[in-house]
Amino acid sequence: MEKLRHNIIKIYGSRGEDWLVRLPQIVASLKKDWDLSDLKALSPLSYSYVLEGMRGQVPIVVKLSPDIALIEKEAQALEAFKGFGAVSLLGCEKGALLLEKAVPGECLKNRKPQESRIEIACGVIQRLHQAPLPKEPFPSIEAWMATLDSSWSLPQELLQRARLLKMQLMKSACAHKVLLHGDLHQDNILSHGNDWVVIDPKGVIGHPLHELWACVEDSLQDLQFVACYFNYPLQEVLGWYYVHLILAACWQLEDGLDSNLFLTRAKDILPRIEFYF
Repeated sequence: MEKLRHNIIKIYGSRGEDWLVRLPQIVASLKKDWDLSDLKALSPLSYSYVLEGMRGQVPIVVKLSPDIALIEKEAQALEAFKGFGAVSLLGCEKGALLLEKAVPGECLKNRKPQESRIEIACGVIQRLHQAPLPKEPFPSIEAWMATLDSSWSLPQELLQRARLLKMQLMKSACAHKVLLHGDLHQDNILSHGNDWVVIDPKGVIGHPLHELWACVEDSLQDLQFVACYFNYPLQEVLGWYYVHLILAACWQLEDGLDSNLFLTRAKDILPRIEFYF
């Protein structure tokens, strides 16, 4: 809970502090409105307050955030991915989601052996991207990438290379676009029965290749695997992976959080990128 409190106040300031104070009342109200029982907080909590419990005989999850717009956009993305490998949305109120609980709910990141994880992630991505483009407006990957053009307190060589790569790669970008999850790291892929489902979609329109970066753990092996799996040029996969790492570092700074993890990975991958510079 302390990590959640720290992150919420860091990102949302006084609005976050007020939300944290009101959280017990919000949960009590939702429990009554949605007829929930046996609620208990999940851990670890990072950026949202998440509880599990029951609705009658059905296991459920409740997700709460002070960012109402973010919650509403996630609800729209879950609806758009309905039937294509996302958990079911059961309800949505101001700043809160009622979700189907994935059972048994093992994170893909905890699955062994490690070598099978990236293959499972690719299968999940392939299924997600079969969802038709939604009518609701979602941001474009180009809008996300525009963040790189702002001034950031990052090593300028790394930032400049990301900008150059972005421009070069977009020139050869395929026109094919899908609804992307937008944050598909392996903690957001859960076991459900004999299958796997995704949680916490951001919802962004772009080429399928942009989905791949977040699920990568071992850049040496995983990037080669996804390039082969989806028949993408390896250098294109490497290039976009680097760009997304620097973009993630920018977002961390924007939220007042540590960007070192993404910068370290970016430095590691840079020697493998053979052209564009």
